[in-house]
Amino acid sequence: MYNYVEDGDSKTTAYVEEDQEKYEQFMARIEAGEKIEADDWMPTEYRQALIKLISMHGISEIMGALPEKEWTPKAPTLRRKLGIMAKVQDEMGHGQLLLRVAEDLMKPYGKTRENLMEDLLNGDLKFHNVFHMPTKTWADAGMVGWLVDGAAIMSQTNMLDASYGPYQRALQRICQEEVFHAQHGEAIIMALAEGTDYQREILQESLNRWWPALLMFFGPSSAATTGSSKQDIMIKYRVRKSTNEELRQAFLDKYLPRVFSLGLTVPDETVHYDEKEGKWIYQQPDWNEFKQIIRNKGPRSKERLRLREIAYENNRWVRQALVPETIGS
Repeated sequence: MYNYVEDGDSKTTAYVEEDQEKYEQFMARIEAGEKIEADDWMPTEYRQALIKLISMHGISEIMGALPEKEWTPKAPTLRRKLGIMAKVQDEMGHGQLLLRVAEDLMKPYGKTRENLMEDLLNGDLKFHNVFHMPTKTWADAGMVGWLVDGAAIMSQTNMLDASYGPYQRALQRICQEEVFHAQHGEAIIMALAEGTDYQREILQESLNRWWPALLMFFGPSSAATTGSSKQDIMIKYRVRKSTNEELRQAFLDKYLPRVFSLGLTVPDETVHYDEKEGKWIYQQPDWNEFKQIIRNKGPRSKERLRLREIAYENNRWVRQALVPETIGS
């Protein structure tokens, strides 16, 4: 069989011939529920799809710490400050764990975690749409924990039985910690919902701003894409089980009743539960806007990337100290 391989430097696509017998054995293994390990033979398409998925996931964990980091010094109480500091620390740890998993997959191409950070800064590696958004009030810190992390848990638990062993094992730990993050966010939301008129006002305003980004979180449906999509490839190789639209519907099933029970509304007059179809009806977000955001043209894209770049440059000496031969380079 033939599989495509992308040349990261020339941005061109070539095709390589792969052993049909090995491919069939590989597919038989994953269909039998076996886990693929880093040193096992795997199709080029599988390897590259995993690199894209896991590197984006890892970078998103790191970039995802930045919106809440902005509120660490402004948290209303010492208890809240300690909670959000612990959450930021967890997210950075998730990023490091995932980038190590991605690095093992990139060894045949001679690439490292440092190359991934460089890819992020030059615009070749994307991070999640929600982390391009501003956090204007304390309610946003709660919204990120409650709904953004809630969406992340749904996306990640969808891959808890992923065919790639190292990623599947990393997700086991990450999902356990993300549950605490969602509870942390929910505690903030509940305090605001039970608070003053002003607190309820900023909570509703925050939800209004975050709603389109939350719908975009899972990515476009197959109907909104042309050709074979990333989700189709991941399902084919048993890395994930559900489609983007199935995950979005599951998110609406879980969280819309909770939103409404707090007396909050969503900025979509079309939202309602269709008993006949057995699902929530909603207005699709602007997918053209989504494409612009993930191309680093979101409201806070430049500022967040610049902050990451400064941290990367300021800590270059640490990387050089750990690898002596790079000193002076």
